[in-house]
Amino acid sequence: MPQVSTQEFERLPLRVHTFLAGVPLHDVWSVDLPRWRAGLTLDEFFRTASNCLFTSSRLVRMLLDIRFFVGRFFGWDQEPAATAWQTFATRLTDTDHSRSLAPAGTRDGFFRVVYRFENEQLVELINRTAHAAALSALVETATAYRFYFGVYVHSVSRFTPFYMALIDPFRKLIVYPSLLHSVRTRWNQAFGTR
Repeated sequence: MPQVSTQEFERLPLRVHTFLAGVPLHDVWSVDLPRWRAGLTLDEFFRTASNCLFTSSRLVRMLLDIRFFVGRFFGWDQEPAATAWQTFATRLTDTDHSRSLAPAGTRDGFFRVVYRFENEQLVELINRTAHAAALSALVETATAYRFYFGVYVHSVSRFTPFYMALIDPFRKLIVYPSLLHSVRTRWNQAFGTR
C-alpha cells in the first residue's frame, strides 16, 4: 500500500484541493483495486460495504485502545468549545450541499462527515491534538480502480506537530497499511463475486 506523491494526488480532479486550500496535506496513501466492472462509485462501495470501508486489525485496535487511554488521561480527546474552532463544513457552498449524499455533521465513527460526493468523501475530527480531515476518493482507470486516502492536519496548538511526529511511525507502518488492506478485502467481498 504505497504512499502517494503530493503531485500525483493534486493532479486528480477532486473538490478537496480547493475546498481545503490552506490546510496542510499531511500524507496520501493509495491501494489499487481490481476492476470487476466499469462504473463503480465510492458511494456504491459505501452502500455495499454497509458504510464501513475500514476494518481494524487486532494490532490496530490495540494501538487505538492505548491511544484513547492516554488521550483520556491527558484530556486530548475533548472537543474544544465550538467558539474555539470552526468545522470545515462552514466552507461548503450551496452546490456542495446539494451534491453531498450525506448531511454535514453526520457521525461516521470517530469522525463527522463534511461531504460525501459520488466518488469523494471528506470527514473531520477535532480535538486538543489536531483538527484533522480524512479524504477517501475512488478513481477509475482503464484497467483498475485506485482508492486514495489523504490526511490533512490543521494545528490547534504548538503540541500538534509534536503529536503528529509521535504517532507517524504507527500510522505509516501499521495503521494505514492495515486499513487499506481492509479496503481491498471489502472491495473484493462486495464486487468480486459478481
